[in-house]
Amino acid sequence: MFTGLVATTGTLRTLGDYLLHISCGNAAPEKILQDLAIGDSVAVDGICLTVTEILPTGFVAAVSPETLSRTTLASETGEALVNLEPSLRVGSKLGGHFVTGHIDGIGYLDTAVQTATAWEMSFRVSDPRVARYIVPKGSIAVNGVSLTVADCNPAGTWFKVAVIPHTYAETNLRKLQPGSPVNLEGDVLGKYVEKFLRIGPHPQSPALADLEATMAAGHMDDSSHSSSESLTPAFLAEHGYL
Repeated sequence: MFTGLVATTGTLRTLGDYLLHISCGNAAPEKILQDLAIGDSVAVDGICLTVTEILPTGFVAAVSPETLSRTTLASETGEALVNLEPSLRVGSKLGGHFVTGHIDGIGYLDTAVQTATAWEMSFRVSDPRVARYIVPKGSIAVNGVSLTVADCNPAGTWFKVAVIPHTYAETNLRKLQPGSPVNLEGDVLGKYVEKFLRIGPHPQSPALADLEATMAAGHMDDSSHSSSESLTPAFLAEHGYL
């Protein structure tokens, strides 16, 4: 789990088909490599990767075919500047939003315009797996950067964000050119809400079925009440549900 607040940038290069070497740069010792252990997760351009080897100035991470197919990693050649964020620790500040590091798909920079207070960046999205979660004032991670959707079309295939100067300067968003691909992750809370609305009420659990059978058998103090009105903590405790 991550927050979308990038700690630093690094340089990525491939080591074969499914291994990546990430050099963390001068800021890495205290921001990335400190306390890093084999098996830990690091967000690399928003992609949750598992550390398989720790090096003096960076680390090696494994990548799966599924990750390659969903992200910009497959199109990377040579060395690439990437955003880096260590995983969220218990008690850490949550300044962005909940980011899982599980990329939904790829988008492309449309325009980047500097204003007096921010960089207004717009992106195009053709993948419906991404577009469905883009809503006005919703959260989205672009290359691992937590951003708020300032505007979007109804389908979610185009959206705009405002990037403050600090974020623009400290991440690889400043390197993007029109047409550049980016990794996109929609808000995980929206995904669960969508599923609940799609499948409707959850099938009744065996425990709840047993409880309602008990109530129907007349083991209630007041049979004139409905089942929902009689589900009190005392009743649940009496019948072994608390």
